Amino acid sequence: MLNHLKKLLRKILPQSWILASHKLRAVVACLLYRFPGRKIKVIGVTGTNGKTTVCYLIASILEEAGFKVGLCTTIEFWINGKKWVNKTKMTTLSPFILQKLLSQMVKEKCDYAVIETSSHAVVQHRIWGIPYDAMVFTNLTHEHLDYHKSFEEYRAAKGRLFEGLEGSFRKPNTLKVSVVNRDDPSFSYFYDFEADVKLSYGILGGDVSAQNILYRPDGADFIMTTPRGKILIKLKLPGRFNIHNALAAAALGLSQGIDPQIIKAGLEKVEGVPGRMEKINQGQDFTVLIDYAHTPDALQKIYETLIPVKKGNLIHVFGACGDRDRSKRPIMGALAGRYADYVILTNEDPYTEDPKKIIQEIAKGVYRGRERGQVGKKEGENFWKILDRREAIKKALSLAKKDDVVLITGKGAEQAIVVGDKKFPWDDRKVTKKLLQDVL
Repeated sequence: MLNHLKKLLRKILPQSWILASHKLRAVVACLLYRFPGRKIKVIGVTGTNGKTTVCYLIASILEEAGFKVGLCTTIEFWINGKKWVNKTKMTTLSPFILQKLLSQMVKEKCDYAVIETSSHAVVQHRIWGIPYDAMVFTNLTHEHLDYHKSFEEYRAAKGRLFEGLEGSFRKPNTLKVSVVNRDDPSFSYFYDFEADVKLSYGILGGDVSAQNILYRPDGADFIMTTPRGKILIKLKLPGRFNIHNALAAAALGLSQGIDPQIIKAGLEKVEGVPGRMEKINQGQDFTVLIDYAHTPDALQKIYETLIPVKKGNLIHVFGACGDRDRSKRPIMGALAGRYADYVILTNEDPYTEDPKKIIQEIAKGVYRGRERGQVGKKEGENFWKILDRREAIKKALSLAKKDDVVLITGKGAEQAIVVGDKKFPWDDRKVTKKLLQDVL
């Protein structure tokens, strides 16, 4: 009912009115909690993919350096060591909840607040009144084009975070810092915004870069080159994309004057992030991974990580979110059809859409290879459409043999499936563990 009402209001009311109401709520929230963002150093992390992991890595570095940290991500909230799950299914919270969290961080005498910041939050003024002191850009790829209408509009929304950085409220002895991915095609756009300190990072180049990379199934070893010298990093997070995430966090740490040895310790302490390439191990002789990947770019990066090291088949279970960017669905299907040995399409968060139609739109991409006369997936042999997500995961586990990889993506550590405007309890990790226990 709530989602239907929101859709109706969006059709009836001018967009300017809706955004004005969002801003009014943000102003009231700031006044109610007395602008807590002015009393704590605020670090924002934005981009399409990698935001959550970068936030965790930054928090680990800051804690290793002896600072008290508050964290606000898609997965969890932290306030000075206390942690609890984010059940809202929102990356950046509504202004009243966000301002309340910042206020609690200030009361707990946190030195830093690390906030995962989405483009929706920028446009809808959820972060109005929060003076960021550092902004980290991860990457920009195909996502949210249902909302932003074009890639340029999507980029501009995130650009507003960097544009407003230098002129925002200044705290004593605190410089405004910009950290940007040198390897991303949008690097120049974000790097050109003014800041007191600007740092670039990347595997291909940047102020902080990676050399002599040795990939492992469970991580990577590399030499991190920085303006303060070179240092060996033994990262416990797998994949090229996680090296980028580590370099981003390291660059932020350097901007805060943290010693490279402390940065190294902070990076190496993180053994995993909930719902991000998270292994589910119940003693089975095959690998099960849960990940939040829900964009074409994110899936591509996971495939590029897994395929070189897998010994058996790759069995992929995924779907797509309803009421969101439909254009990415066949692209994701085509990627799965190309890289995975077995593909199982299933329900994710349909919201007000028909989940069967969502699956069929993804399936168009899976079928694409066969339609072009190429070797493709054939339904019933190496491709299935199973609406019930539990049954889909069960099917994947039943197919798995020794040394295979079962990859379950789209929800990560989320705690609910949304149908219409109702949330139903769900956790891919718990469901998978129970199914494995039943099988073994």
